[in-house]
Amino acid sequence: MTENLKIRKLGAHQSIKDGYVQALNRIKKIGGNCLQIFSSSPRGWSTSFKINPQEIKTFLSLKKELRAEPIYFHASYLINLADSGKIGHLSKISLINELCLAEKMEIRGSIVHLGSYKGESSQEKMKILIKNIKEVLEKTPKTTLFIIENAGTKKIGQKLEEITQIIDCLDNPRVRVCLDTCHLFSSGVRFEKASDLDDFLKKLDNLDLLERLECWHFNDSKDEFNSGKDRHENIGQGKIGLEEFKIILNHPKTKNFPFIIETPGFSDEGPDKENLDILKSLVD
Repeated sequence: MTENLKIRKLGAHQSIKDGYVQALNRIKKIGGNCLQIFSSSPRGWSTSFKINPQEIKTFLSLKKELRAEPIYFHASYLINLADSGKIGHLSKISLINELCLAEKMEIRGSIVHLGSYKGESSQEKMKILIKNIKEVLEKTPKTTLFIIENAGTKKIGQKLEEITQIIDCLDNPRVRVCLDTCHLFSSGVRFEKASDLDDFLKKLDNLDLLERLECWHFNDSKDEFNSGKDRHENIGQGKIGLEEFKIILNHPKTKNFPFIIETPGFSDEGPDKENLDILKSLVD
């Protein structure tokens, strides 16, 4: 590991093609020390897992050897926990299975896009959302985390105040937050100066979200500031600018969080070494 990585948690989302163990080998190859993976296809439902116990044993052994920590699952893109029908049911089953697997693999938890109200929010729709999340929490290991990711478009969790409202209703210490830089930028939040981040952290604290913050997704944006669009770009190739990433990486209140890239890659093959090397160069 490089000297920078000894004092920073910098990682990437990596493919599970050919198995979970190969995702660990991939993160090692690109120079990361933390990791995000899907538990199965992100375009499908994780309704059951048939995993050879030996694969889990090998995964845990290599995870320890590489000191790859933390590792997160990213939940399926199909999930909508505000749905009262089939999609909501499948969303719950998928997350329950995923978090049960997370405990076996010593994976910290699942990063989740909550879904959409399919129109205007209402008390009734909020009740469905809260009920569904509570069921997931009740039926999954207490050692695992349910991590809400902020949305970049008009979906549940685009506004930080809404995330606070959801967390207050759930009243469970296992519920945490992941902040995505592209999604924040899309929603009208940016950090051109260190004081901008100071102000943002004060807002998080006032909303009781700072203590819930678990990790960051580091992604540049293909679209303009406050666009309401969520399209990731490679670090330094988008509209956000390297200085903003540098400010977050080196701020005393944020520098020790895990930073995970979900960038398209400079060869369009997904998060890569070049993106991580750029981030490492920004560490003071």
